[in-house]
Amino acid sequence: MIDLAAVLTDHEKASVEVKLAAGGLPNSLWETYSSFANTFGGTIILGVEENITTGEFIPVGIQNSQKMLSDIWNTLNNRQKISANILLENHVYSMNYDGKTFIVIEVPRAERSEKPIYVGQDMFRGTFRRNHEGDYHCSKEEIKSMLRDQTDTTQDALVLENLSIEDLNPESIRSYRQIFKNLKDDHIWTKLDDDEFLIKIGAAKKSQNDGRIHPTLGGLIFFGNFITIVDELPNYFLDYREHHLGNTRWSDRVSSGDGTWSGNIFDFYFKVMDRLTADVKKPFKLDSNLMRIDDTPVHKALRECLANALIHADYYGRRGIVIDKEFRKITIANPGTFRIGIDEAIAGGISDARNGRIFNMFSLIDVGERSGMGLCNLYSVWKDNGFKKPSLVETIDPDRITLTLQIDSDGINDGRNEGDGRNDRRNDGRNDGRNGSEYPDLNKTQVCVLEEIRRNPSVTVASIADTVGLSMPTIERAMTALKKKGYIVREGSTKAGKWLVIK
Repeated sequence: MIDLAAVLTDHEKASVEVKLAAGGLPNSLWETYSSFANTFGGTIILGVEENITTGEFIPVGIQNSQKMLSDIWNTLNNRQKISANILLENHVYSMNYDGKTFIVIEVPRAERSEKPIYVGQDMFRGTFRRNHEGDYHCSKEEIKSMLRDQTDTTQDALVLENLSIEDLNPESIRSYRQIFKNLKDDHIWTKLDDDEFLIKIGAAKKSQNDGRIHPTLGGLIFFGNFITIVDELPNYFLDYREHHLGNTRWSDRVSSGDGTWSGNIFDFYFKVMDRLTADVKKPFKLDSNLMRIDDTPVHKALRECLANALIHADYYGRRGIVIDKEFRKITIANPGTFRIGIDEAIAGGISDARNGRIFNMFSLIDVGERSGMGLCNLYSVWKDNGFKKPSLVETIDPDRITLTLQIDSDGINDGRNEGDGRNDRRNDGRNDGRNGSEYPDLNKTQVCVLEEIRRNPSVTVASIADTVGLSMPTIERAMTALKKKGYIVREGSTKAGKWLVIK
């Protein structure tokens, strides 16, 4: 049972709705039932009046609670009035407070197979959702999205009979097959021709109508060209943007529509993967063959986050997939809502991909996590590294999931100053959460240079000078000092080599 006293005091509006119900069950009760079920769930309290001026909840109570409870259940089970009853007995109850009786209805988030929950006989007129302002009528776009998620067949299984295999990007297919062969050299599929191979991995299917092989929607998204993809999915868009030191304009960008590459998600993943993880520290460790280990749990978790965004996105949805990378901060946003509860998604163990074909194509080249432990593993890795807890936000209108990651110790800021001049940048504190005492033998300039090298082992003197706002001779002196003190060593030639941070 809820703490009614706390609810009446907090005046929470997003997940709580109060109704006076002085003359019996109000019609708006069912609109709120629909909106909570189709969004994130919530609590309805009957017998409470809301002061529209102050927002204060005024407990009034109700009469004849038993009859009202009976009316609630009768309506819930009447398919002429409500499309589905998702409530159990423990979700609806009466309770006493301050000598008055109230009825509480705890509405859970509906399963994807049950949505949309609507009032009356017309789902396009009777489906509601909830935002910060209250209940609102769903658009046709939102209802169609719920219907797509309702089916057991994932939306990317659709066979596109207006397209042929020739509409896919041959270079993307060739690259994928090479990765597949490198991982599974003795697999029987490596000997198949492209048509048969694409059918096996779920990228294509033979039509029962014309007997020809056509791409699936997943195959088009995975291997297609941008223009062809947009013809099928007008809102399709992939965008990776990199900002440094508070600059509003990006310093690096990969966009699906820039015309310089295919624009499909397979190529996007491999274009963005290294950029996304470039700033993550690589500890100096060697494997049993005395080869440097360049991967860490943080690297793996970031790649998993990228894959998850591409696998679980609703490609019919608005705004596309957008990744923003700033200093020590990464934001990954994709269209769509969770197909399971957000708490279940974080807890792990349940996998319910929106795009099963895309999921399969990635997993065949060892990208993506089939056990449903991706988010659970992310939270664990961030905790183990002392990073600030990831922020995972699910919003509607438009439907969107946004994951924000701070790659820094909890409580440590991202090191950016409010100023935007070169003198401001000089002392921006970019030391990976360390303070000066952790480098007792280095000055501030040497610390800045060390962290620039840690972020990008191939960085040049000129690039560091431009980034931190110091002269090239100053940077060269700092690098010489770092070498003498055993912090860095050069691997390879001056032009083609890179720096190794060994301390």
